[in-house]
Formats: sequence, C-alpha cells, structure tokens
Amino acid sequence: MAHSLTPTADALAVDALHQPFTLPNGAVLPNRLAKAALSESLARRDHTPGTRIKTLYRRWSGNGAGLVVTGNVMVDRRAIGEPGNVVVEDDRAFDDLVEWADIIKSDGAVAWAQINHPGRQAPRTLTPRPVAPSPIALDGSAGMFAQPRELTHDEIEDIIRRFATTAGILVRAGFDGVQIHGAHGYLVSQFLSPLANQRTDHWGGTPEKRRRFVIEVARAIRAEIGPDATLAIKLNSADFQRGGFSEDESIEVVHALAAEGIDLLEISGGTYSSAAMLGVDPSLKESTRQREAYFLDYAQRVRAELPTLPLMLTGGFRTAEAMNDAVTSGAIDIVGLGRPLTVEPDVPGQLLDGTATGSAVRPRRSGIRVVDSLTELTAYTVQMWRMAEGKAPAPRRHPAFNVAAYLVRNGRDSVRVGRRGL
Repeated sequence: MAHSLTPTADALAVDALHQPFTLPNGAVLPNRLAKAALSESLARRDHTPGTRIKTLYRRWSGNGAGLVVTGNVMVDRRAIGEPGNVVVEDDRAFDDLVEWADIIKSDGAVAWAQINHPGRQAPRTLTPRPVAPSPIALDGSAGMFAQPRELTHDEIEDIIRRFATTAGILVRAGFDGVQIHGAHGYLVSQFLSPLANQRTDHWGGTPEKRRRFVIEVARAIRAEIGPDATLAIKLNSADFQRGGFSEDESIEVVHALAAEGIDLLEISGGTYSSAAMLGVDPSLKESTRQREAYFLDYAQRVRAELPTLPLMLTGGFRTAEAMNDAVTSGAIDIVGLGRPLTVEPDVPGQLLDGTATGSAVRPRRSGIRVVDSLTELTAYTVQMWRMAEGKAPAPRRHPAFNVAAYLVRNGRDSVRVGRRGL
C-alpha cells in the first residue's frame, strides 16, 4: 500500500517528519523516516539475493519510509556473520542486485545497502577460523564463536579493498549509496575497541591508530563510488563495556569521518556482550526507555560539535510525537525504525498520514537477560521470514514458537544479539 509523502490535515502534528532532507552530496531523502538495517537472513544457499528477500522488500515498498537501508551485505564469503547473509564480492548476482534496488526504489524511496564484515563475531559453524584485529575471543560466547586469528597487515588491506569493491558493485546495480556497519561488535567496531584491538602496529595501540581502519575503508569506498553516491556509516555511541570504546573516543571518530566527507552518521550503541540497542540491557536506564530515543544525548553532543553533519538516530522510537520532537529540536535529521517494521510494515506511512500515532512494538522483558535477548532476536526475524513467504506478520505468536522456528532453520550457533535494528 503506497502512502502519500504530502502531509494531510491530520498529520500536521508531525509536520517535521514530512520534510525532505538534502544530504551533503546533493541526494534528497523524501522525508525524515527511514527503515533501518535489519539482518534478514534470507539469501539463497550461495549467498545471492533471491525471491524471498525481494518479496520482503516488495512488502515494504511504498510503506512511506523515505529511506530504506538493507541488512548486512557481507564483503567476503569466507567471513559470514549469520546464516542467510547476502555476500557481494563480484558481479555473479548483478541482475538480482539490480532487481532488489529497483524494488526498494519503486515508490520513491532512497535505497542504501549496508555493507559489513563480521570479524570475530561469526558462528563457528559458518566461519570456523574467524579473523580479528587481535586474537581475542568474544566474551560471553558460550563456545558459539571460534578463537579468532589476528589479521596480517596485507589481510587488512585486502578487506579494505573488499569493502570498496562491494560498494562499487552495489552502486552500479542501482543502490543510491552504501552504509558501513561500524557498530554492534562487528569488524569495524572491533578495530575501534581497545578491548578487541590490542595491536601495537599501524592499526592499533592509540585511538588514532585504532580508527585508521574505518578511515581507510571510508576513503576506499569514496574513491570507488565517486562523489555523487551516498556514503554513510552506522557507529556506536559507545559499546557499554568497562574499558571499551567510550563516548569520548566515539566523538573523535565522528570528527575524523566528517573530515573524510561522509554524508550521514547513523547513531546506535552496544555489542553482543552488552546489547543496549535492543532495549533489554540492564545498563539502559528506565528513563531512557521511556523517552524512547536510546542514544539521543549522544546525538545532541554530536550536533553541538558538528552542526552540519546529517544525523540519523535508531533505537527506541515508537511514538510520532517523540520522533517529530527529535527532528524539530534539531538534535537529529532522520528517525530510524527497525523492529516496528517487522510487525507493522506500513507504520511509516501511517505515522505520516495521521492514521497512527505510534508503534505498539515494545521490548519484551522478563528480567532474565539471556531470555530477553533471545526472544527479541528471534521474534522479529521470524516476522520478516513470514513476509518473505507472502504471509502477514503474527505479532501475538508465543515467543517459544519463534525461538523454535529460528533454531530449526538456523541452528543454535546463529542465536545471538548485536545485529538487529531497532
């Protein structure tokens, strides 16, 4: 169902959300609502995009979101983050990529592909010998992740080239831009973390050297896609671990990326070990949950220091009022919605035309951290799978059925947090 991008009398209360937004590269987003990246796990067995992922995005097409960001597209088929990841290393599935981009853009939305490398954060059943900045295992993995091997300098340079190659293929296929996944504990995030990156060479040892990897990735992508395509990044405000990537260091990284000419920063937070982005982590204050925007304080700090850098905030938004207020205040430019679109796929348009005042989706918390993370992860993934099969979401289905369906399809080693949108 298509939704008009023009405000009606009933939608005046969210007038800010209707406004188009022009990025530094000249690209125009039709409005201020975005479908944030969600890891769909819907690729074919050979990791090419097929009918199911296209069906899912056809369901979202015309839902009112001005920007649509795909889930993880991996840059190396030897490094798979979760079952069903799309991998783009070459042109072997170019026609599928063209069709995927066309579906997203068919009703006027802007299409970005999120590109990623999991590093150490990959199930051992998919990536038996993962690589990482340093040979440090992931905390709390319960044996699901193998001990990583430290990357050599040449391997790091190769991964940087792979990011650029993947970005170039996607843009040539019709995507309007790419988003580097620099959050949630994946490889870019690992290089930035003083806990995961304990190198003493050109790629670690100081904050400046730890951020060299993401800077080189951004430079290589920009050289490949040119000035007209959009280059965005999703970055943690912090990883919420003692001694880890801090908010102060994150701000320094943002300054460096802004100097490289990125077109938009999407703000998130947390890792597999501390899943603040899911809204179930005990470190997240209840007042922050009630305010909806989990990382708004950080966004306001970035805005104060870099007033011209476009900002997208994902995490916790549920009511039209809170979304509109965040944009009206000037703290952010774009509101990212993830989990609500797996249960209420038309909610962006409904918020814009006034037929809905918010999303009913809320984190399900039992107080048991592992249980909460598991049910949050599987519930929304299974809803995407239903839509990929042409079915309607089933939000009232008991969480146990979702967990069972997920485990049957993907196996226990695929069950982990830190990789879903909000």
